[in-house]
Amino acid sequence: MSLAFLPGPFVHSAFDARCLDVPERNAVVVGERSCSYRELGERANGIANALHAAGIGRGDRVVLLLDSGVDYVASLHAVWRLGAVVVPLGAQTKAAKLAHVLGDTGARALLTQVSLATAWKAALTGLQNAPRVWVQGDIGTPGWPTPSATARFGTGPGSPGDLATLLYTSGTTGLPKGVMLTHGNMVAAWRAVQAYLHLQPEDVIGLALPPAFSYGLSHVVMGLGIGATLVLDNSAAFPVRLLQNLAARRVTVFPGVPTLWASLLALDMAAHDLSALRLITNAAAGLPAAHTALLRQRLPQARLLLMYGLTECMRASYLPHEEVDTRPESVGRGLAHQQHWLEDEQGQRLPAGSTGELVLCGAHVSPGYWNAPAGLSTRITPGPGAGEHTLRTGDLFRSDAEGWLYCVGRTDDMFKSRGEKVYPLEVENAICELPAVREAAVTHMPDERLGLAVKAFVRAREGATLTERDVIRHCLARLESWMAPKTVVFVDALPQTESGKLRRRDLT
Repeated sequence: MSLAFLPGPFVHSAFDARCLDVPERNAVVVGERSCSYRELGERANGIANALHAAGIGRGDRVVLLLDSGVDYVASLHAVWRLGAVVVPLGAQTKAAKLAHVLGDTGARALLTQVSLATAWKAALTGLQNAPRVWVQGDIGTPGWPTPSATARFGTGPGSPGDLATLLYTSGTTGLPKGVMLTHGNMVAAWRAVQAYLHLQPEDVIGLALPPAFSYGLSHVVMGLGIGATLVLDNSAAFPVRLLQNLAARRVTVFPGVPTLWASLLALDMAAHDLSALRLITNAAAGLPAAHTALLRQRLPQARLLLMYGLTECMRASYLPHEEVDTRPESVGRGLAHQQHWLEDEQGQRLPAGSTGELVLCGAHVSPGYWNAPAGLSTRITPGPGAGEHTLRTGDLFRSDAEGWLYCVGRTDDMFKSRGEKVYPLEVENAICELPAVREAAVTHMPDERLGLAVKAFVRAREGATLTERDVIRHCLARLESWMAPKTVVFVDALPQTESGKLRRRDLT
């Protein structure tokens, strides 16, 4: 099958075409259950018809609160077919966040399930202008839209500039904010990412990432757009089962995040036949170089791409597989058709070899934030070209003379100890070089002499013998003295957001 058609003008266009091209091919596999493109398209039709009959159409917001599965994927495409705006949430979303999202978006509809009733019933209590609710439950539960071979819904999106998705951040600081992504944004990101991922219709994409977050959502969109098979796997919390599923389903493409890779690398991966894997990727946060080396050793047949992106642009950079062994701490030199540069604290552009905030511009950048909270209105501004926007990422990078980018950390994570700058990510990467370390996180604590001192939280590998002194001595040998931890706390787990990112503010 030629890939020349990819993608269409709207996020769902290519999927709609695949439902006609390859109707009997497996589209989604969940556990022992599979769903063909024809069946998935009919499920999307049924949901779209029900929403349309209830008066929901172009521009209306529809919130999804469902387990990752067939109906989640069908609901995404149903909403897009109507020209409405999908607001995807993870099944672990608590009532307080759900209530905020429903109120903030003025949602007209909520698609959810019986098992999550505690959260959505609490969220709806006292909510003004409550949305219409459709509830998925056991077979025979009334109200959930049934599949339909006939489309009776509205005209769909009017232009690529129409809003497609509102992605609410995990709220690492304050209330979660809604990132607006248009059809044009998502299609532009898709084109740029597919240019280097080279996903194929024959691929089996293992997805343990929630489709409620941009990294997972992008694989749903791209995978179904090219006619591949998605294996949705909800066993990320059970890494042995996840490895078993990857082997049993002969998964060829597997995207991961650092916390997930750390869990898998702690196991005997050789006990599972992962020979079908041809492409593995990392995003959401930087992968420690020590973990990169282990992945290359354990999965030598797979291309490994180290990527960087944000919800506001979905993807911003990638390191080609050919460069991983040479510069494992880099995330590449940006995407094609994207402008990017580094700026200092005064907003002045910096030359190659400098360290500063990454700023990028392109058609894939969000036009802004829904009901933009105070202080965010200047983070995204109009770009020079039609449909382009400029994003101040809030991430510090250094570049070398050739333009390769290396993430230093968040601008708001940096602190000073003894008057010198400390970037937690640098300390975390150094600690992860220790073979006995599974994960590490760094923050600061008050200190009478230093002002602020480095405090490290370490998750050791099972059965490993590691002391606070071991960690401190290792850091002193590799980092400037002010970056070495004064205190090391050993923990069983590190706090995470729903998308698998470290929740640094919860380190105590």
